[in-house]
Amino acid sequence: MRINRNDSGAAGGASQNRPAPTSEVKKEPTAGKEPTPEKKAAPAKTRKRKAKPEPDTEEGAEHTRRHFPLGCLIVLIILALVAFGGYKVMQFYGEIDGGSELGSEQTITIEQGASVGSIATQLKDAGIIQYDWLFKEYVKYSGKAAGIQYGDFALRSGMDYNTIIQTISQEVRRPTANITIPEGTTAVGVAQIFVNAGLVDSVDTFLNCANGTDGSDFSQYSFWTQIPDNGRLMKCEGYLFPDTYNVYADEDVYYYVDTLYSEFSAKTEGLMDTINEKGTTLDDVVKLASFIQEEAGVEAEDAKVSACFHNRLESSDPLWAEHKLESNACSYIMQDVENNYLWNSPTAEYYGWPALGEIPEDVLNLYDTYRISGLPAGPISCPGYAAIEAALNPDQEFMDEGYFFFVTGHPDTDVAGQYFYAKTAEEHQANVEKAGWAY
Repeated sequence: MRINRNDSGAAGGASQNRPAPTSEVKKEPTAGKEPTPEKKAAPAKTRKRKAKPEPDTEEGAEHTRRHFPLGCLIVLIILALVAFGGYKVMQFYGEIDGGSELGSEQTITIEQGASVGSIATQLKDAGIIQYDWLFKEYVKYSGKAAGIQYGDFALRSGMDYNTIIQTISQEVRRPTANITIPEGTTAVGVAQIFVNAGLVDSVDTFLNCANGTDGSDFSQYSFWTQIPDNGRLMKCEGYLFPDTYNVYADEDVYYYVDTLYSEFSAKTEGLMDTINEKGTTLDDVVKLASFIQEEAGVEAEDAKVSACFHNRLESSDPLWAEHKLESNACSYIMQDVENNYLWNSPTAEYYGWPALGEIPEDVLNLYDTYRISGLPAGPISCPGYAAIEAALNPDQEFMDEGYFFFVTGHPDTDVAGQYFYAKTAEEHQANVEKAGWAY
């Protein structure tokens, strides 16, 4: 009898509902397909959770640092910057509004023409304000720059900006004086002008400063360092530029001398290229200019007189082989009509030569233009710009034609002020008679 395995009954009474073990079940191959090897079931993976390091351990601290939120750090930085910015803004407002306590009073001198920027720097250096750039911008945007004056002002640290601006906008100006120095004035004469104006106590005080014998230093000017120490009477002669000046009336002597030297430097700076091209020196140009100033005195004649002097100094004519300047303005000639640097000028009086009746021999060897060849040791006055320019640029036609002599009409004649030029000594003598100087 055949047993049906699908029946609920089982042979020998055993239950047949339990499925057969997987290992015992074999699948029949499907027609047309190659049998595939059985896949072995992979064992289930168990994920182990890594334990977090304890915060109290070194590993835990490092873990905390690595995982500090970046966003929090950025927020903290921004907050710090905002706090610092707020602090600085409060400082700026405090500066503008002024401090609770005022410092001691200081006198601040604002120079004429000073810029707002330079004034702000001056106030900062004096401790009146802390931020020069802030003061500058405040003045600029408040529209009060035009009202600032020059002069002496009493200010204190801790003042608010408006009070500072109001104070320095008051017209409290320093006293000034107008000084006019005529062209051709000697150094002694210039000193006397400042003494007469009540600005300097004595001629010696002025000259000691101007010559540097009191220790005054003017080496900021290149011309000053190039003046040779050759025995000249005064280093300053020729360089105290003649002009009209408006100066402070309460300054020291250095300020006045420096004002004149500064003007000389500014006026002659543009001539230096030509001076170098011609192979001469500024000192020699000033020397010759001082003679042109004395002998011509009329700007229209400066270049012609300069040509005569150049010919005497440079000509190859045998009659002028010694190249003497032969100017009566600085020589042994003792005539009242001559404005002679050595005999009847303020310089001669300053040194006392007329009273002595003679000029020291060593001085004549340096300055007597009838005795020495070339230019004297130093200038004989302070020439103006026109004479300086003429010394550098003589009348070329007069030089080429060979003019050596000149004379001006006697003041008591109808040719007073006229100039007569000559090429030879004979022509010159005839001109002297025409000019009314023959006795």
